[in-house]
Amino acid sequence: MTTSTAQERGDLPFWKTKTLAEMNDREWESLCDGCGLCCLNKLEDWDTGEIAWTSVRCVLLDGESCRCKDYDNRQATVPDCIRLTVESVEKISWLPPTCGYRLIRDGHDLYWWHPLVSGDPDTVHQAGISARGRTVSEEGLDIEDYEDYLVTWPMEVGEEK
Repeated sequence: MTTSTAQERGDLPFWKTKTLAEMNDREWESLCDGCGLCCLNKLEDWDTGEIAWTSVRCVLLDGESCRCKDYDNRQATVPDCIRLTVESVEKISWLPPTCGYRLIRDGHDLYWWHPLVSGDPDTVHQAGISARGRTVSEEGLDIEDYEDYLVTWPMEVGEEK
């Protein structure tokens, strides 16, 4: 059932009626809008804890589709890949302001371009929210060079939406 059909019947979509902890696996996974922002490498200042974003994407992130190339087995290739869980979403401060998990966690609705609302997985890219076309792969880059790729747009994108 599409969101519009559910709303026409007077039913609310699951993300408006359930907490993150109440969602089943299918619902949980569908909250990911496919923006790819969480798969960008970040640098942390050890003294302050401040996070600096880079435009360097994980080796498994496809730069065009903004989807993981091996989602089910990602931790075998990228052992420090952070798996989003109810517990981790509560603790992670760097989730982008447009992230469906962050929005629901904080009591907000999803944006119009989120695939659950629009019914189209491409609207996140059409709206300019995703990392599509803005990144370089970490493959072949030295971690010392990541500072050359510092960006602020992952935490700014969507603020005016």
